[in-house]
Amino acid sequence: MKYYVHSLSFVLTISLLFFCTSSAGSDTEELIGYFSRKALPVADAGDIDELIDMAGSRRLVLLGEASHGTSEFYRWRADITRRLISEKGFSFVAVEGDWASIYRLNEYIKGVPGAPSSARDVLRQFDRWPEWMWGNTEIEELAEWMREYNSKIPDNEKVGFYGKDVYGQWQAMDDLLKYAKEFLPDHYNEINSNLQCFANYDRDEWVYARAVVGRGHPSCEEELHNVVEILRRHSSTLSDYDEKKYFRAKQNAIVVKNAEDFFRLAVTDNVGSWNSRATHMWETVNRLLNTHGDDSRGIVWAHNTHVGDADATTMRFQDMVNIGRLSRRELGHDQVFITGFGTYTGRVNAGSSWGTRMQRMKVPEGERDSYEYIFGQLGHEQFYLIFDEDDRDHRLLNEWRGHRAIGVVYNPQQESGNYVPTILPMRYDAFIFIRETSALQPVR
Repeated sequence: MKYYVHSLSFVLTISLLFFCTSSAGSDTEELIGYFSRKALPVADAGDIDELIDMAGSRRLVLLGEASHGTSEFYRWRADITRRLISEKGFSFVAVEGDWASIYRLNEYIKGVPGAPSSARDVLRQFDRWPEWMWGNTEIEELAEWMREYNSKIPDNEKVGFYGKDVYGQWQAMDDLLKYAKEFLPDHYNEINSNLQCFANYDRDEWVYARAVVGRGHPSCEEELHNVVEILRRHSSTLSDYDEKKYFRAKQNAIVVKNAEDFFRLAVTDNVGSWNSRATHMWETVNRLLNTHGDDSRGIVWAHNTHVGDADATTMRFQDMVNIGRLSRRELGHDQVFITGFGTYTGRVNAGSSWGTRMQRMKVPEGERDSYEYIFGQLGHEQFYLIFDEDDRDHRLLNEWRGHRAIGVVYNPQQESGNYVPTILPMRYDAFIFIRETSALQPVR
């Protein structure tokens, strides 16, 4: 996830360039009054029946977060996920994590023979920074619940848990080669040769990208495309033998191919690389919907910058896309339910720079006139909002207003750069606010 920090920083930089602040003072006070009447105070996910009923009728439910290191965001998403699975029959969860490593957790959740003995054993193996993003106690508890839930239903109905991101390409490559050796032995050498075009740069994606873009080395686009095509040409045979193993292998190949595209673009094209990653994540979710069947429904976990419709932020001015925008366009607004999250203050896990030791940092109080500031004045410890047409027609809610986004790299001393100008009721269908939040607890 090395470039994710750069990507989120780029979004926030673009946001600052286009940020037209709404009228301060009286407008802010008017919105405090408006939301005071509209906010629905809650104690836990048992109090959000209206949200569950609305989301439960959609094909896809997107659950955001304002940071990757906040316990309450994970806990709320986990509780909503439990309700959507047990009460509404949702088929899978797709998270902002690596396909290959998260798939091992999926095997544990589904009780696949040979899987580790506990969710904690799986999560302890997550060794790519930031390890706390998925190796935490909230995910451990959800995974154990999903395993117990799955133990009572037939194999073909078990609920899956998948990573949808473009990162983790080297582990995906290793898994793919292991699969090819067993199921495509006649093509193993060809697959391996094509993959090594990318891996030969010391398995360092940035060395590869700089060599291609900066020094004119030939890219590996064609070679990695060939690998995907080999798997597609043999799809009927491989799928008939073991459809799940084939789907996993093909996704591993797609991850490697799309990672090459993402990192190569990242050197010179911020918008192109962001859109490459966003498109990969959406297409992965779409493949999961298709492979789980016509009646399948999915739950997506990702940062607010990925799930909140990009058209309702200043990302639109750079033609940047995200899962929220792409899913609404392809499935239709009536088939997608997007929930954003926010906090006024608290603690968060993050690093001061990429790859540095995890710190528990203080989240400053929301900046004046931002949505975080407004919601922090309502007097509720936790509440949720459901946006309707009145909200979307409201004059003040159609003005750009700052909405905080915290990445895995964070500097609380530079808060002014962490706000994405947003039309909130257009970006989300619902919003959950926790006034004071705490940091995730990594597994030990």
